[in-house]
Amino acid sequence: MTDVISGAGCTHRYRCSMVSSSPSVEIEVDDRVVKVSNPDRVYFPKSGATKLDLVEYYLSVGDGIVNALLERPCMLHRFPKGLSGDKVHQKRLPAGAPDWVETVQLHFPRWNRTADELCVTELASVVWAVQMSTVEFHPWNSRRFDTEKPDEWRIDLDPGPESDWAQVRRIAGVVREVLGELGAVGFPKTSGGSGLHVYVRIPPEHDFKDVRRGALAFAREVERRAPQDVTTTWWRKDRDPKRLFVDYNQNARDHTIAAAYSVRGVANARVSTPLGWDEIGSAEPDDFTIFTMPARFADLGDLHAAIDEEIFDIAPLLEWADRDEREGEKPPAGL
Repeated sequence: MTDVISGAGCTHRYRCSMVSSSPSVEIEVDDRVVKVSNPDRVYFPKSGATKLDLVEYYLSVGDGIVNALLERPCMLHRFPKGLSGDKVHQKRLPAGAPDWVETVQLHFPRWNRTADELCVTELASVVWAVQMSTVEFHPWNSRRFDTEKPDEWRIDLDPGPESDWAQVRRIAGVVREVLGELGAVGFPKTSGGSGLHVYVRIPPEHDFKDVRRGALAFAREVERRAPQDVTTTWWRKDRDPKRLFVDYNQNARDHTIAAAYSVRGVANARVSTPLGWDEIGSAEPDDFTIFTMPARFADLGDLHAAIDEEIFDIAPLLEWADRDEREGEKPPAGL
């Protein structure tokens, strides 16, 4: 006997069914079937949202989450017992993956080890990762055809302990201004925490060190224009807690941040959400959760859908970096 389950993910593209004799749900995603065990396990105790609710959320933003993860090595943040249990940061693909779940092998020189990380090529692999208790998806800013050459420059506005969202909004305006002067198109999103990310697509022609140098040069320009609000000081202990850190280090190799449309492991199930620039002045991070996002996505679609069409050559940033270093500024730590 089969009972049909309705929900945000159960549209004309998906058929969700539960076999009554088994505590599992079979989810049809295109031409794949993913068996989700313990669908009623509560992942977010504050709201009572379950593992199945999480699956249905990711189905509802399917095109967006796949676009954000496509062909990228991806670290998984797993919560096997929900938010009330331990969090697991997992580079290697969990055991038991179907043969259609794709991976990319990465080498980590510090330990001289390799890891086969999830490499999303279709929505079913996202659902399978959620079945394996993944809540958050943290992709690299490079793709598997050349993992050492980033194609995404990430601007991370990370508020200090005594910052607020109003400060994030102000600095987002400065970021937009500088990007406009460079001729670069930025694609903003909430972090899902207290900050804001802006992504810029770049040609995969430079290594991580160059992209990080350019990102620091950009951060320093933002700091020059808003010195009361912004810091690029490397060590956290040395930063003014009232200032926002423009975290250029998110462009270093093997540094990852939550993808667009990724749920975050926080009590109200916030989502890292693409925004229009004109929304930043009125949006609040708590506006965007697994409960509100399905309707928003159905209405607006993927606001980052055009990112691959807006390529920016980082040569001007590298010229800024050269200038800054000639004038006595230090290169990024570790270079």
